[in-house]
Amino acid sequence: MALQNIGASNRNDAFYRYKMPKMVTKTEGKGNGIKTNIVNNVDIAKALARPASYTTKYFGCELGAQSKFDEKTGTSLVNGAHSTSKLASLLEAFIKRYVQCYGCGNPETEIVITKSQMVNLKCAACGFVSECDMRDKLTTFILKNPPEAKKVGKDKKAMRRAEKERVKEGEAADEAMKRLKKKDGCSKVSKKDASDEEVSPKHDGSADDDDDDDDDDGIQWQTDTSREAAEKRMKELSAATAEMVMISLDEEEEKKSLGHEMREYLKKGLPISELKAFISSLSEPPQEVMDALFSALFDGVGKDFLKEAMKKKDYLAAATQEEGSQMHLLNSFGSFCGKSGNGEAVKEAAQVLKALYDEDVVEEEFVLEWYQKGLAGADKSSPVWKSVKPFVVWLQSAESESEGEA
Repeated sequence: MALQNIGASNRNDAFYRYKMPKMVTKTEGKGNGIKTNIVNNVDIAKALARPASYTTKYFGCELGAQSKFDEKTGTSLVNGAHSTSKLASLLEAFIKRYVQCYGCGNPETEIVITKSQMVNLKCAACGFVSECDMRDKLTTFILKNPPEAKKVGKDKKAMRRAEKERVKEGEAADEAMKRLKKKDGCSKVSKKDASDEEVSPKHDGSADDDDDDDDDDGIQWQTDTSREAAEKRMKELSAATAEMVMISLDEEEEKKSLGHEMREYLKKGLPISELKAFISSLSEPPQEVMDALFSALFDGVGKDFLKEAMKKKDYLAAATQEEGSQMHLLNSFGSFCGKSGNGEAVKEAAQVLKALYDEDVVEEEFVLEWYQKGLAGADKSSPVWKSVKPFVVWLQSAESESEGEA
């Protein structure tokens, strides 16, 4: 049976793990009784974890034709003669609307009907709840024919675990693309020249004494030379000088800090392949180095955390080549999401974590270990753990199912 990737956006990904059979159709009858039989609709629906009646009804709704699915024989018929390419195109639209998660694009979703009679998709990977368009005719059919709770089949279990490792040829091709994308350098930060302003005195030495006697409080305009006044001026001068010195020291310290050094390195636009060597050259502890890198890459990122993570995933992959580095990355990820003010970022934490897992930046065993340590640690009340829990549960379920099959 010929297979293809689920979802048009994944069509050319040779390593995509979710597959479905290619559609096979057959035209039957003649004249007004002509019909199109989707021969393998049951197998397709099974791969999508949707009732075959849903896809059949969707074809009929979109084509404006009568459709029928026979539960006993598994026959899917749509009135009229329709090409395989046309039906396949409609199937892709069905997958986008009723199968793939609107958040992460994963096809492993479950249809949920709410108390208010809304049709939603709940993602088993990232936990995102997608709201289907209730204006679509198929939603009425789904409300009248809700899906039955089904156990995950062996084929679905296998899809979770399949194709995790990338082949060497694919890695080599990816590395070549990375080098092509990172040829343009970033502009250097310009330094502003500091200039001292000279304050011109308001009075010169030739001023008349009569002009100095006009203060209402009786204090003369001339400088008070008493001991008390002199001590007061010295204290004010010392405080101002100390503040200037502290500002200068803070600026110098910032220039010497690991975070500043990491930001400056990234601004140079050097090939990502050199990042590993740069990290190895730093003397700070590995966790501090990873924290600095993560902060430099995602400083100020909130709502578009997933988008930015996908843009910069190659940096994270390059930084996780050494033993223990994946756990360091996960710790930095958790710290970043747990910071106050990163409320928008933590909402996308599960999606980002799943994306890093799909890209083989972090592996399952480290994610599970990191999560368990987090729940048992001092920051167990952090919203990060609640956000990533659906993805972790999904990983644990896949692991237990795989062990049961062995």
